[in-house]
Amino acid sequence: MSEVKSEQNTKITGEMVSRLREKTSCGMMDCKQALIETGGDEEKAIAKLREKGIATAQKKATRTTKEGMVFSYIHPGSKLGVLLEINCETDFVAKTEDFQNLGRELAMQIAAASPTVVSKENVAKDELEKEKEILKAQALKEGKPEKILDKIITGRLDKFYERICLLEQPYIRDASGKKKVKDLITEVVAKIGENLLVKRFARFKVGEE
Repeated sequence: MSEVKSEQNTKITGEMVSRLREKTSCGMMDCKQALIETGGDEEKAIAKLREKGIATAQKKATRTTKEGMVFSYIHPGSKLGVLLEINCETDFVAKTEDFQNLGRELAMQIAAASPTVVSKENVAKDELEKEKEILKAQALKEGKPEKILDKIITGRLDKFYERICLLEQPYIRDASGKKKVKDLITEVVAKIGENLLVKRFARFKVGEE
């Protein structure tokens, strides 16, 4: 790939584009343009591509998803297993490598991190209220002022959601702990150009009810 210059006169090399593509899984032209717009700053280019991906994914979020696949994962030793349904818009996308990889990654995420529901919206109302009461009691025991209890509870609920909601969990392959499962899905949506929906899952472990 030939060198080009950004608006800040920074040379954008093929190596820079390839490295950015490897880190983001975005198209070569998108990576090249992001580097041009950010003067060759890789971190800023990643942020720009991420913003673009989120915007693209949001536009697709209302599309109907009636195709898809059921994925399975059996942990070595055959004492832990996962079944997972992911929906997409077309059967063509369901057969792509990106979709298949996502299914495998999410199945292993479920096996490793033990979520109980897909998203915040799936949390039972009585379970949420019970957790709020526990957090309130903890805050009061710590001597927190009554007037800021709601704010404290709201903040601590994030940890609760991270524990039980698949989409809110930190992605197990992200060492920084900043990337959530929903961010991974957003990246795939932006790449394949279709809406995706994690429909449901079941996690089985020998000896557990």
